[in-house]
Amino acid sequence: MHHFKINSVSTRRPTQDEIAQLEPFSGLPLDRIDLLTTTAAFEDARQQLIRERFVGFDTESKPTFAKGERSTGPHVVQFAMRERAFIVQTNNAAAHEFFKAILESAAIVKVGFGLRTDRAALLLKYGAQARSTLDLATALRQAGFRQAVGAKAAVAIVLQRRLRKSKAVSTSNWARQHLLPNQLLYAANDAYAALAVFYALGLHEESGEGLILNQENR
Repeated sequence: MHHFKINSVSTRRPTQDEIAQLEPFSGLPLDRIDLLTTTAAFEDARQQLIRERFVGFDTESKPTFAKGERSTGPHVVQFAMRERAFIVQTNNAAAHEFFKAILESAAIVKVGFGLRTDRAALLLKYGAQARSTLDLATALRQAGFRQAVGAKAAVAIVLQRRLRKSKAVSTSNWARQHLLPNQLLYAANDAYAALAVFYALGLHEESGEGLILNQENR
């Protein structure tokens, strides 16, 4: 089995066949994933997140299929700590202050892939300006990967694991009233995998400080 290293001379992205040979990524189970619905749950999650310097961050949106159709997403926002994740449906009115508290906090660094789109969508939809974000795609480009690297490839390269990314789940209806268990697992572990890659790269140390993007330098 071929192994990819972050300091590989080729710095090439692994193929789908090569990724398929890797052991599965051990993500968070359902009992460590909290779907926030009540004011009390949002406050408890906020209290946990503000104690963290780094959290995994991602969003999900109901796909658009018709030509010219505009997305109304994001419909789900997820935050991950090292042992727990929080899932938030954006149509929940109780979520809006929670979003602003976490996203606009300069003390909490939100870590993920391709965050420019997420930042813009949340700003447009809620007026929430995401501060202190760290895009792992940028970190990997600085490490020498010339091709765009998303979560699945990064988990293979950095962690030597295969991140399950079901197209059926990724393109499912994220705006539905009741999210399905496979949607909760998918959303939570996208954010959790980003955090795992972040720590494996050692970016929680001083070497990652220069990658943190704030609203002032976006």
